[in-house]
Amino acid sequence: MTTTPTTDRTLRGATLLAAAAILALFTTFALAAEELLVVKLSARDGKFEPLTIEVPAGKRFKIEISNDGKGPMEFESKDLKQEKVLAAGAKSSVVINALKPGTYTFFDEYHMDAPKGQIVAK
Repeated sequence: MTTTPTTDRTLRGATLLAAAAILALFTTFALAAEELLVVKLSARDGKFEPLTIEVPAGKRFKIEISNDGKGPMEFESKDLKQEKVLAAGAKSSVVINALKPGTYTFFDEYHMDAPKGQIVAK
């Protein structure tokens, strides 16, 4: 069997495509196997509940935020470089990448006089 340059390129392209598909499949299974910690946080007119969240250091996690107040709120953390605005009654979430051990503050930018919350990574 004689191959032409076009056939060789087609075979190489098909092989690369198959390899990429297999790699994507394994990556998907690996990410699905990683269980994501989910933390619930409610905000009501500038007050967070809970005010302190403890998470394991070195693990990604998700914060599910619900605005139970009468007006808009903004979950903001300069330490985590995260911000999320929610209308009254809205729910949303943010995924936080693995943190080093330490304390990270968050606040409601619409209620700057309210106590700041903190995430403690241990």
